[in-house]
Amino acid sequence: MTDAALDARPSRRTIWQALTGLGWRRAGVMLLLGFAAGLPILLVFSTLSAWLRIEGVSRTEIGFFAWAGMAYTFKFAWAPLVDRISLPFLDRWLGRRRSWILFAQIALIAAILLAASSTPGEGLVVIALATVLIGFSSATQDIALDAWRIDGAEDEHQALMVAIYQWGYRIGMIAAGAGALMMADATSFHFAYGILAGLMLIGVVGVFLAPEPPRPQVLGGGAEVIEDAVKGNLLGEAAAWLYSAVVAPFMDFVLRYRWIALLILTLIGAYRLNDFILGYMANPFYVDMGYTLSEIAAISGVYGIAAMLAGAMLAGIAAVRWGVYPVLMTGAIISALSALGFTWLAMVQPTDPFTMAEGVAYTPWPMEKDPAIWRLTLAITAENMAGGWAGTALIAYMSSLTNRAFSATQYALFSSFFALPGKLFGGFSGIMVDGLGYASFFTTTALIGAPAVLLVWIVMRWRAAREVASAPPQIS
Repeated sequence: MTDAALDARPSRRTIWQALTGLGWRRAGVMLLLGFAAGLPILLVFSTLSAWLRIEGVSRTEIGFFAWAGMAYTFKFAWAPLVDRISLPFLDRWLGRRRSWILFAQIALIAAILLAASSTPGEGLVVIALATVLIGFSSATQDIALDAWRIDGAEDEHQALMVAIYQWGYRIGMIAAGAGALMMADATSFHFAYGILAGLMLIGVVGVFLAPEPPRPQVLGGGAEVIEDAVKGNLLGEAAAWLYSAVVAPFMDFVLRYRWIALLILTLIGAYRLNDFILGYMANPFYVDMGYTLSEIAAISGVYGIAAMLAGAMLAGIAAVRWGVYPVLMTGAIISALSALGFTWLAMVQPTDPFTMAEGVAYTPWPMEKDPAIWRLTLAITAENMAGGWAGTALIAYMSSLTNRAFSATQYALFSSFFALPGKLFGGFSGIMVDGLGYASFFTTTALIGAPAVLLVWIVMRWRAAREVASAPPQIS
């Protein structure tokens, strides 16, 4: 897939026309598969941490379990296998994309049931093995699912597919987060994990309802030339396969975009950087403002999620009417500006700097409760709506950059470029708060979003220039 569809001026269609063009079947399948993708992730992170702590596992040991989540960051390492290997029997039955999704889902169900059978308080070997398998299987499902989404819809429908996916994904996270904790509180975590394993069958149903996208006949990145040159040579064919699976996806991207390829990767890495840095300090900020955990949970979990889903869907609708690039630019701008809502909150409701010192017990600043809750709700709503919009825009943009022959590998590469800078620089967020204070910290995160706006503008100018250069001459 190239971004050729993005070069054409999009027709202004209604959401009903867009859904009709996408197909109600694909829209429904995307919702089911999004649910299956969102469900496992908290079983590697917060839900798992709560279970381990209740079982009396030390905080140090709980921290080690975070490494299981590294599978999501480095999934590009085995994405070429998903692109190029055909699973026995399943491939002939379901096709390459659906067979890999189903394979990952079966592994996930088995891993979640293995976790359900463990007792962390008596030993961590079983739960650790299950968690690693959940992380690896979930990341593999993401690779195959992203490839199916990209291959199964035209470029102009990608943003809408992403918006629907995010709705399913968030519902899955709610089931594995708040849903699992409520079930565990009423019964046990063993029961909760068993129910979650059963809920993964929703994704299995999605696989069987999903249409299998056609396989591309042409690869790219020089893979066809090499494969033709070594036919009949066993060692040469093995080397050609390795080149096609690992090297060609990256060569194809560089050959298609040339010097702009590095700029595109920089844009992907910088686009959500301010959100990552802000996100690490959001909850500590709410606590230091004096809000209770119940207030934080209610506002973040209700208004925050609703605003994020609304932002995602609005971005999908806007992309259908005006194209991905304007939506990408809007997302970069509002994502940066939304951080200023927290600057405003920190300034109108200041904290005592002495209570923020290390080792000093926190004493909430005296405040009027009702206005403070209203302010928090407004800031969280604005930030989450901007995040939902920007997330949909970026995923749709990354999807448009892929070649369908290598969609799994190339998208996994892009998603890694998206996540790594945020995780790297997010680690310094606490130092920034200690050195700057909250108001200046959030203003700084807004400024960190400025390079993304500039990069989107440069890429848009390059696209416009290429569009003019490739246009056929007009005959007067």
